Amino acid sequence: MFSRMFSWSFVVAACLAGLFPAQSRGEEKAAQSGTIAVKVPASSLLMARQETGETRLDRSFSNAGLSIGGKKYATGIGTHATSMIPLPVPENPKVLRLEGACGIDDGADGDGSVEFRVMSGSEVLWSSGVMRRGMAAKKFSVPVAENGIRHLYLMADRVDNNSYDHADWVDLAWKTAGSGQGMKGAVVNASQFGMVPGVRKDQGPALRAAVSALRRQGGGVLNIPRGIYHFYPEGALNMSFHISNHDQPLIHPVCVPLADLRNVRVEGNGSLFLFHGKVVPLLVMDSENVSINRLSVDYERSWCTEARVVKTDDRFTEVEIDKKAYPYEIRNNRFVFQGKGWEEGMGSCMAFEKGTGHIIANTSDIGWNGHVEPLGGSRLRLSWNLRQKGIKPGDTLVLRNYNRPHPGCVVYRARKTSLNDVSLHQSSGMALLVQRSEDFHMKGGGVMVRKGTGRVHTAGADATHFSNTRGGIVVEKALFEGMMDDAINVHSTCLGVMEVVDRHTLKCKYMHRQAVGFEVFLPGEKIRFINGPTLEPGGTATVKTAVKKNSAEMVITVEEPLPSSVRAGDAVENADFYPSVVFRNNIVRNNRARGSLFTTPERVLVEGNLFDHSSGSAILLAGDAQGWYESGVCHEVVIRKNTFINNLTSRYQFTNAIISIYPEVKQLDRQRDYYHRNVLIENNVFKTFDVPLLFAISTDNLKFINNKVIYNDEFKGWGQKPFQFRRCANILIKDNKVLPPRTWTLEDCKLENTPSDQVRFGG
Repeated sequence: MFSRMFSWSFVVAACLAGLFPAQSRGEEKAAQSGTIAVKVPASSLLMARQETGETRLDRSFSNAGLSIGGKKYATGIGTHATSMIPLPVPENPKVLRLEGACGIDDGADGDGSVEFRVMSGSEVLWSSGVMRRGMAAKKFSVPVAENGIRHLYLMADRVDNNSYDHADWVDLAWKTAGSGQGMKGAVVNASQFGMVPGVRKDQGPALRAAVSALRRQGGGVLNIPRGIYHFYPEGALNMSFHISNHDQPLIHPVCVPLADLRNVRVEGNGSLFLFHGKVVPLLVMDSENVSINRLSVDYERSWCTEARVVKTDDRFTEVEIDKKAYPYEIRNNRFVFQGKGWEEGMGSCMAFEKGTGHIIANTSDIGWNGHVEPLGGSRLRLSWNLRQKGIKPGDTLVLRNYNRPHPGCVVYRARKTSLNDVSLHQSSGMALLVQRSEDFHMKGGGVMVRKGTGRVHTAGADATHFSNTRGGIVVEKALFEGMMDDAINVHSTCLGVMEVVDRHTLKCKYMHRQAVGFEVFLPGEKIRFINGPTLEPGGTATVKTAVKKNSAEMVITVEEPLPSSVRAGDAVENADFYPSVVFRNNIVRNNRARGSLFTTPERVLVEGNLFDHSSGSAILLAGDAQGWYESGVCHEVVIRKNTFINNLTSRYQFTNAIISIYPEVKQLDRQRDYYHRNVLIENNVFKTFDVPLLFAISTDNLKFINNKVIYNDEFKGWGQKPFQFRRCANILIKDNKVLPPRTWTLEDCKLENTPSDQVRFGG
């Protein structure tokens, strides 16, 4: 799927893409020496996104023979719009073209309406127009070799609605000739493809043309002259795929698709990309060795609306909103926030303190959608007593809801991706979502407020989120601020076991509606069994087949007999997709919920970071096969040389201490082993008011040594013991310095199901 890394070749602008096709058209015609049927791999069906039901090989959506316009077809793919199927292109023999036909299956009970598209990772190569039942299949032939394509995307998009949209792809064949040949990368200048900074015109089509040129020439450098560039939904490439931990809209309009690329470096030169409407700004998919450098990403109209408090009393709160920056209407005395192509109501708010930008203590996320009265100009009166929450004139209210349509940047099925000095300023969901990928590096940049905007809020969920990844994750020297949730969240994704069908077969389900559909398992990969009530990881087995019955349900068969202990209510995760993590020399500040979250058995290093007023725990080691089903034990975690300043100013789920180790175990008393192990917390500085320092559940070999704790009275303390352990073992608290001076003893520990002889104290 991926090639070896190449040595960058820098040449003059005359060596642009399109000047070096693999063959001339005459040579291509002469070389068309073979035709082979497309063998759709099982992985393509698992990677497919389909609105409803199962994607089938050589059968229609209704599991009958394929038939279009009264003609029967022996081979093809039966799907249901809206759907998108990734199709890898064989490298040998060399593929010149993909040929085939498509149409609505005769077996549909109604007419349906579907538009079929064959896409590269950046362009629509062929479109059918609207097709209905009874129409003859439309043939297509799209060039592959001359475009440098290694992945095609077959998309069937609903037109009127999704009724009877039984869409068939039939008679798929590769036109081939000889063996593949390598191509050399060169510098591609975006300006020569029509990208113009400083104009309010959609730059998406020009940028996508430049990306297509990079693909044709086999990689290279995309050079973007410094400036401000605008992107709109109209110029985006509409794609359909599942994104973990989001709302799963049918269509993701992707403005900058870096898909199906190898050895590409995007040089932003300090440019700002401004996005309009509901879009995915950046996508790296089915690619290897892609780097993005010195680029800022923002939405012109923030997803949230920021209001400055001007007056509070026991009944009302008066605010000012810049309606130009944050368009809205008042309907039936309720907010309706507006952007390009979207309207949203209000569900809650976050409150940020004037001057410091801290989330106001004990406010958390404040639910409200009440009466609003315009007072003239930019001023409004809210029937809402926020004085009791400690909110004062000058503070900022971030008015928002809970929708998560699109992340700011998605990395999916990619290897060796790097972001260098890339700043993500705003997103409705995760700022960065990395899933089903390997080896990721982020250096500099981060998720932060763009200077000059006056905003305080950035991401509507986590700043960075890693779901089912492997290899190494490195995030360093970045700034994360103003986000709804964690600066970094690393976890596996597990499926719930619904039924043990036989000794080799399980029926499984994606259990959370926002975490469905993307390929957790592929044939040949190892799965690990998890006991649901105790969360204990069990043995492994090799996936033989995996059939996705719909976006939420899957049937898995394994090579080895299932362990006799596996039953409904348990879970399974991919044992081949665990990453190591380095989170180093970052700044995390003024965010809600947690500073960071890790659940992986590979080594985790959290070093040299500043956690400044994260309003929940600074670090959470989780574990879950009950809620979000974000599993993953921790076997080696080192937390050292970090500085923690006044965390835990608000209380959230699983945030029982500045460092909280909180696997969700329903039946802790039934555990035979400990869940997490080998956690070293050393040489850190805690500048904190009176809150617990360390909370742990089911953890073995836990060390809190050589730390410095400086207490203050800047916030009201909790009045709890600094160390709290629930069924833990082999705990060492040693050589810590405390100001005002004190010596910790067993009296400073809250022990539940943890024998006192399991806690040792040193100097």
